[in-house]
This record gives sequence, C-alpha cells and structure tokens, in this order.
Amino acid sequence: MSPLPQPIPLAASASRHRAAEFLAWLRSYDRAALPLDVIAGLTAAAVVLPKAMAYATVAGLPVQIGLYAAFIPALVYAALGRSPVLSVSTTTTIGILVGSALTEAVPGAEPARLVTAAATLAVLVGLALLVAAVLRFGFVADFISEPVLAGFKAGVGAVIIADQLPKLLGFHIHKAGFFRDLLTIVRTAGDTSLPTLLVSAGMFAVIVSLKRWVPRLPAALGAVALGIAGSALLGLPALGVKTIGAIPSGIPSLVRPDLSLLEPLWLAAIAIALMSFTETIASERAFAAPGQPRPAPNQELVATGMANLLGGLFGAMPAGGGTSQTLVNQRAGARTQLAGLVVGLVALATLLLLAPAISLMPEATLAIVVVVYSAELLDLREFRAINAIRRTELWWAVTAFGGVLVLGTLRGIVLAVIVSLLSLAYQASKPAVYEVARKRGTNVFRRRSEPHAADETWPGLLMIRVEGRIFFGNTQRVLELVTPLAEEATPRVIVLDCSAIFDLEYSALKMLGEVEERIAGRGAELWLAALNPEARRGVERSPLGKALGHGRMLADLEHAVAKYQARQAA
Repeated sequence: MSPLPQPIPLAASASRHRAAEFLAWLRSYDRAALPLDVIAGLTAAAVVLPKAMAYATVAGLPVQIGLYAAFIPALVYAALGRSPVLSVSTTTTIGILVGSALTEAVPGAEPARLVTAAATLAVLVGLALLVAAVLRFGFVADFISEPVLAGFKAGVGAVIIADQLPKLLGFHIHKAGFFRDLLTIVRTAGDTSLPTLLVSAGMFAVIVSLKRWVPRLPAALGAVALGIAGSALLGLPALGVKTIGAIPSGIPSLVRPDLSLLEPLWLAAIAIALMSFTETIASERAFAAPGQPRPAPNQELVATGMANLLGGLFGAMPAGGGTSQTLVNQRAGARTQLAGLVVGLVALATLLLLAPAISLMPEATLAIVVVVYSAELLDLREFRAINAIRRTELWWAVTAFGGVLVLGTLRGIVLAVIVSLLSLAYQASKPAVYEVARKRGTNVFRRRSEPHAADETWPGLLMIRVEGRIFFGNTQRVLELVTPLAEEATPRVIVLDCSAIFDLEYSALKMLGEVEERIAGRGAELWLAALNPEARRGVERSPLGKALGHGRMLADLEHAVAKYQARQAA
C-alpha cells in the first residue's frame, strides 16, 4: 500500500485530495491482503452492528439509525481516513450524549421528529469537525487529560447502565437525572415483568458465557441471534416481552436537516464533535501498528467530519472511532481501509435482508448488550493506577465522574474540559524551583539534598534551577520560592540555571528585572546560565538584558562556576 498523504490546510481540498488518492490506492490494491481485510471486516461487523443498534436505543432512537451510522460513516472514513484499522460507527459515549442533546432540544418528540433531529445533529457535528480542521484545531484533543477522560467515561458508563435498567425489568420511567432515576427505579421495582427479567438474565448469561468460553465468537452477535430466535420460537411478545418493532428495510433515504434546531443543538454538536474526535484519536493511537505513522489530527478531523456530515444527510446519528471495535478489527488482521468498507457493506446487507428478523428482537436483549459493554467503562483499575502515581490527578478523575452524574453528560463533558484546563493551569503554575550543586569529579549539577551532602558548592555563589515555562500565571510563585533561598544564603552572585526553562514570557522578564534590581540593591549580582536561543533573544530585547549585558549571560553552569572562581582568585 502506498504511503498515506499528509494533512493539508483546507477541509474541502483535503477531502478531494484524500478521495483521489483512495481511488488510486484501490486500483493498486495488494490482493494478497484481501482475505485478511475481508475476514477482519466481517469479524468487526459482527461486533459493530449489534452495538450500533444498541447505542441507538441509548439515544432514544430506532435501531436502524444505529445501522445507518455503521453504514455511511464507515464507507466515508475508509475513503478519507488515515488509519487502516480504525472502525467508525456510533459509540457508547456518543449514544448517551446524543440522547441528552435530543432530550433537551426536542423533549417528548415523536419518533420521526427525533430521527430528523438526530440527523441534523450529525450534520452539525460534521460541520463542527470540518471547521475545526480548517482552523487546524486538531491539537484541542490533547487538552483533555487521561485522568479526566477516565472519570468522564466512568460517569457515562454509570449513567448508561441506570438508563437501561427499566428496559431490563420491563417497565418505563420518566427520565429526570441519574440519582432521581435510580430512586424511581427502586420505587417502581414492583412493576417488574417477570418474563422480561428472565430474558435479561438469560441474555446476560449468554454474553458472559460466550466471552469466557468462546471468546472468538462475538458475544453481542450471539446474544442478538439467540434473542431473535427465542422471540420467534417462544412467542415472547405474547408474554409481555417488548420487542424493538418494525424496522424499515432498504437503503436509507436523504434527510433534510431541520434548520429550526440549529440553535438548541449547536452547543451539543460541539461537545459531541470534541468527544467523537477525542475517541477517534485515542483509538488510533492505542492500536496503531509499530512503525505506522502517528495520527494526523487535522486530517482525522476532515475524515470524521465528512463521515458525520454525509451520514447525517442519510439519517445516521453522530459517529466516531470506537475503541472496542477497532481492537477487534486490528486483532482480526485488518491490513487496509478495505476492512472498514466491508463493515459498511455488511451494515447495508443487514438493512436490505435482515430487517424483518431484527424487528423480533426483545428490547431487553439490546439493553443487556449495552449494560455489559458499558460496564467496561467503569474500570476501577484505571482509578487505582492514577492514584498510585498522583493523588491530585485522582481527584480530577473523581470530579469529572461526579460532574457527569450530577450535571448530566453534556454539561459533564464541558466540566471535563474545564477540569482538564484547570489541571493544566495548576501544573504550569507550580514550576519546580530548587538549589543545585555539582557532583564531585563531574560536570553534573543536581538538586542539593541531604543524600548528596558531599556535592560541591562555593561560598557566596547560589545556583538555582527553575523548570518549565515561566509566564504571568506563575511568576509570583517563582519569586516566592527564589526569595527565601537568596535570603538564607546571602550570596554575592545568584546564578539562575535556565536550562530547563523553554520560554520566558513578558511577565517573567519583568519579574526577573525586579529580582535583578533587588539583588543589586543588596550589593550582589544576578547571572543567567544556559538560556536557549529563543529565550536569550527575549532577554536581550528587554530592560533585563540591558542591565545584565552579555557578561552575565553564561553558556551553562560550568562556565558560571569557572567565571566565579576566576573572580574570587583575582
């Protein structure tokens, strides 16, 4: 397979360029990879399609909308995307976000209105991703930290499980928020349908058994097949077990977006676009083969944007890269994007041929599929791993988790982004500041500490290292840490080791100028060592640079020590 292209600035140009290359790639496709790609595509489809239908129900949509999301977006991504293993359809997180958005935008709407609203939302998500590609906002995905993302996903998992419990028990409740829903479920438990509960328990046993004893067989597909067969053979609808009902068969038709929904949906579209893109990049990074190029964020914005835009025009709900199906695709041996094409074509075949059979599926079957796979999001091992490294970041994860439960998923993702940015600001506001000394017999300078009491220091010389970017948000902190070190040592020369400072912002230069004036007022001098070229140019253009002159800006600490020793010997 020929190398994939690098991202280019404009979304439309990128789409045309990538599509043209994809057609060229198809003409030169290595047929030796065909069996592997077809097998991988069929295997992934067996996982993707049941889940896509289940996640559509999470959003409160008919199951065929999930199949549409596994059809059009998969084909579009295969043509425009970069990853040979990424599987694009709807996901657990996207399903719950879509459901929250539709509940707020069109509460109590008829199914036809909900379908139009979901398609409109997908179009808006696609446009948001394409605008982000034009503005080259691919870096934004890096601003959601892993602990915060872990907390958010765990919260989503808890919300989804609570949302599916009434379907498992065979009754309906009015949704009013996570904690109130749980209370309502407890109060309504007496209305549980015994046949539905037995179906739920049976499907749970089937999925768990297949995952444990027959791991090569997609458990969700096995549960769906048995659910349909049981419904037909045992007459479950006559016993009060609710089925998903009639599914329109055939190719999805064009859907005109409802422009009146732009205002109530645009904010949700941005949130879903952010989550879709984040999940896509995370899945690509997690399952990229050794030596394969890293994901190009802006190119992926184009691919997922067009997948959502075109999918929405054909009635699909929003879509993105999914971790579990991408893992299946990779482990099944996918070599090229043809595997994604196979998934899309299998979804089409399902719509054309299997719609009547799928209509017999009990709702409880899809609900148990959702619950089993959503439970994977509630991974306490990740929380323990975060806690083992840094307790502060565990609190960020817990905050994101609680935010989803208390505020809801859409507001929860906003809170997750805010917590990530605040955590970034917190880390940046606390740069390390410490005294250094030289390890005897070497030119290694390290933190002065009790275990290294034999390290060399020189009377009257104080060497201080500052790590990180110094900017308006942490200049006061740096000053507060440097001041007591200087007052305790009463040095004649203070050398600030700048080797670990990659940028000096205007506020930092102003602060250093004030420090230099204070030190000079005490009859001492400030020297700067190991400035990188960019930082040095900034210093030279500032009043600090004029005060220091070239003589007090040294190449490194070794030169600073040599200069100080020479001065003392003179």
